[in-house]
Amino acid sequence: MRDLGELSRAAEQALGWARAQPGVSEVEAFVSANAALLTRLNYTSHIPCNGVEEPKSVESYGIGLQIVLDAPGGRRLGFGSEPNDLSVSGIERAFDKARRAAVADPDFVSLPRPLAAPRTLSDYHDPALMRVSDERLVEAGWTIIGGALRTFLASSRLADLADGEEALRRLGLIIGGDVTMIQERMAIASTAMPHVQTDETTLITSFVTSMVEAHAAKGSGWSTGTRLDDFSDEAGGEAARAAIAALGGTRVPSGRYTVVFGRQPVADILNDLVLPACNAETFYASASPFLGRLGRRVASSALSIYDHGAMPGMMGSKGITCEGLPTGRTDLILEGVLTGCLSCWYETERLMRDPQRADKLGGADDAARAAATAFASAPAVDASSPADRRSRPPTSSSRAPSPSIVTSCSAASATGSTSAASGTRTRSTDCARAISPVRSPRILI
Repeated sequence: MRDLGELSRAAEQALGWARAQPGVSEVEAFVSANAALLTRLNYTSHIPCNGVEEPKSVESYGIGLQIVLDAPGGRRLGFGSEPNDLSVSGIERAFDKARRAAVADPDFVSLPRPLAAPRTLSDYHDPALMRVSDERLVEAGWTIIGGALRTFLASSRLADLADGEEALRRLGLIIGGDVTMIQERMAIASTAMPHVQTDETTLITSFVTSMVEAHAAKGSGWSTGTRLDDFSDEAGGEAARAAIAALGGTRVPSGRYTVVFGRQPVADILNDLVLPACNAETFYASASPFLGRLGRRVASSALSIYDHGAMPGMMGSKGITCEGLPTGRTDLILEGVLTGCLSCWYETERLMRDPQRADKLGGADDAARAAATAFASAPAVDASSPADRRSRPPTSSSRAPSPSIVTSCSAASATGSTSAASGTRTRSTDCARAISPVRSPRILI
């Protein structure tokens, strides 16, 4: 895997070369190297199996150039990337693609500008996970298998169903899933931020499904982490316990029930319904169910949701976003009041220049203008899809907060990523500035 030194030199060289080309007014060079290591789990007690299968890895690296060109008819914006070549030739090919792809964009204002807030998360990756061996990858798979099997063997409910080890095997104990390790490195430099910034990220995940096939009982488990030393058999044990708990389960009649959601359905609801509604792009398109509700109640006062991309040890945390902005915290819903949304530099600039911004965000137009003014002086930090956020002093006021804009960059969501396979950027939760009212922070669900 390419080291940070090589990526930094490529970013610096790409910026210098591209900005010297005729007609170029702004440049952003993004260089990355990524690796994914995976081993599959496939244990069956009643069928011969390998237990751990298909340990494999895939690596990619590349360079991406975003350029702004001066043209007689107005500025044009283009992006081009080149995989597997960080040399001058690769830079030239990426630039040529960007020039040929350049189009006029009336909503474009500028590439990202530096923020007043300093970076707060550095040197947070796990060196051991960054240089993990093939043997350790396979061992991680067996760790999960072992945790599930120990849970099955220790179960008194299974013991009651099977008289002896052979009978236990005939129950059809199945363990499937995978263990995945992710390694990411990136470097970025731009006309407005010419000093090369770098970041390194590591994470490890495990997703497991266990079954007692003879009784049609199934359960799942999962774990996430950022350090190899913290990896355990947790996911395997959880999946096996869930399968055992499902023994003798019956279908409930159709009807209305009070339920308590586990972690996975809560994550699905947030990722698929709530967070898309709290995105600046959605507000701009008038597609958010929270349209015009900034600073107003949208949920129970018991609910607070925030995005924090600079929280140490969290899966989606990043030191900087893919726009080179510092990461931090963004409050989205505070005690039921909509207080902010996730955005990137482009979307924020576009939304704040929208003549209909007051109707889309909510509140009077002068409040929206005040929010935009507040952005310039906000000492923000944020990161999880991208969004920066300044610290707020405690307040006992129960009134709805008044809106203000804060720079923001986040990565706390599981999908947040500043990596770029083949030089392109992953932006499911992107570099951002948060549109957010001033209010004291609270713990989320």
